[in-house]
Amino acid sequence: MTTPIHFPGEDQSNVARRIIATQEPLALRTFTPSLAVLARSAGVFHWTPEGRRLYDYTSGVLVANLGHNPRNWLKRLADLMGWNAETLSGGEGYAEAATLTAYNAVTELETAAVERLLANVAASPGGERLDSVCWAASGSEAVQKALWACLHHAPDRDTILATRHGFHGKKGLAGAVTGCESDADRDRRVRFLSFPMDDWDDLDCYDGELDLAPYRDELERLWDELGTSIGTLITEPYLGGGGSYHPPAAYLQLLETFCREHDILFVLDEVQSNFGRTGRMYAFEKYGIAPDFVTLGKGLGNGIPVSAVVGRSDILASLKYGEASDTWSANPIASAAVIATLDEFEASDVLEHTRQLEPLFFSELNRLKETGVITKVRGEGMVYGIECNDVGSTAAADVANAIVETCYLGGEGGEGIHLLGPLAGTVVRISPPMTITEDEARTSLALLMELVSRVGESLAS
Repeated sequence: MTTPIHFPGEDQSNVARRIIATQEPLALRTFTPSLAVLARSAGVFHWTPEGRRLYDYTSGVLVANLGHNPRNWLKRLADLMGWNAETLSGGEGYAEAATLTAYNAVTELETAAVERLLANVAASPGGERLDSVCWAASGSEAVQKALWACLHHAPDRDTILATRHGFHGKKGLAGAVTGCESDADRDRRVRFLSFPMDDWDDLDCYDGELDLAPYRDELERLWDELGTSIGTLITEPYLGGGGSYHPPAAYLQLLETFCREHDILFVLDEVQSNFGRTGRMYAFEKYGIAPDFVTLGKGLGNGIPVSAVVGRSDILASLKYGEASDTWSANPIASAAVIATLDEFEASDVLEHTRQLEPLFFSELNRLKETGVITKVRGEGMVYGIECNDVGSTAAADVANAIVETCYLGGEGGEGIHLLGPLAGTVVRISPPMTITEDEARTSLALLMELVSRVGESLAS
């Protein structure tokens, strides 16, 4: 049992926190010092049960790319599912609407989602190899299925190269390729590569100069050692959970070139970056690469649990009946959510809007360095990491937690900012919905400056 988080004046929220602390295992959550209780949401805002408004700077961990509960998206979802006044009227009994479960069956929602997603991927430069969809319910499951397919395709090439400090999930092979060599219970088939963790602290992070020679030499040493036992390489476009490190495009292009030279399958884990986070629909387009597999999730359903691995049909065909099957893959609600989300992206300027806001976020987040609390800013599109300094006798990790809590408590009017617990101990992620308006961005960034300054003044006194 853990000690419940408690804040004065939040009676309803404190009751919820106490129940969770005493009746659920803490392992269900990563530590966030605010543990916000959310009553309702709209656009870029959450409201607590007490009625306080919070700017959402998390997008529900990079999920609500289109904002919370967009009306057109909700109407489209309801229409696809057959949830309308006519089907829901009539009192008790049953409504004739889309089935909620279609295990080992097919719905037209699934077939439409497959066709729409493949068409969208194919329209993005770099998506030409990706001609088949294998659905899942979480990002780690999508990664697992991609790696299963690679291993089944070439059982004698079972070594997997993974970039260090990445996050691909907590379960099975997805957990095995997460982190680095020092993590416990490492799968013998996994070897790790260096990932650039330089501080590309400006708008040109993906065009920054990088000496590729050490990375090329490392790859060739591994090839000399392991040879054709290497069958798969997996990486993220940027290190998300590892602290928001965004490499120059040349690094990812080097990995792709190495894979092509040695007939190694190249898996790009875009669970965090897909559907516009980097300013492009897919990060592979922005970084100028063409993977054999891309894993999608989070923003794919804008709040409905759904994920997928999209990749080469000849490799996915190595999996036989039932080997990638599970209860919720391609379920009708998930399929409808994918269609509704694609509709919104294809009918709106959200990607261009994200690119236009990028300079504003870089400029205003870099101003946080003036407080003495923030030392570095890294990111692109609508995903950033602000790295905290030691302040006086307070370690950077404690500074990061103080920022999260202070932003939750908010300014004098009670309006706050919802953040998650720090990445890699000392980095606070800034990732609002990509639909945030310029006015909302300027107002919330000014509030962030005020609150981070307050942290600095408090710790310095």
